[in-house]
Amino acid sequence: MTDMMTKEQRRKNMQAIKSISKLEGIVSNELWKKGFRFRRNTKDLFGKPDISIKKYKIVIFIDSCFWHQCPIHGNIPKTNLEYWKKKLTRNQNRDKEVDVYYKKNGWHLKRVWEHEVKNDLDSVIEELTEFIRQAQIQK
Repeated sequence: MTDMMTKEQRRKNMQAIKSISKLEGIVSNELWKKGFRFRRNTKDLFGKPDISIKKYKIVIFIDSCFWHQCPIHGNIPKTNLEYWKKKLTRNQNRDKEVDVYYKKNGWHLKRVWEHEVKNDLDSVIEELTEFIRQAQIQK
């Protein structure tokens, strides 16, 4: 099945998606309150991490359950199945490429699922705080 939108309509639709999600804002605000200083959506780093601290080689990605196909909540829309399978599979493959790149280059990498932030923000912040502190020690 072909896309129901024209290329121009699809382009405008995709452009409307904000690069900094509400979830990223919530997590980064909490980390900022704890005294951590970082950059968001760093364009010059591979995969444009949601949060990065270059000094300690730390990258954090906050993954949407839909766009990154969470094993618990990920689903594929029923319409335009070919398009969505291709698109979402490419996202998953890109995530793997990004993970390999950072691990190969000695970076500290952490991925957080959208549902983890929504279900228990305090636990996520605790976990990220510990992750960042451990990476700072290992520098």
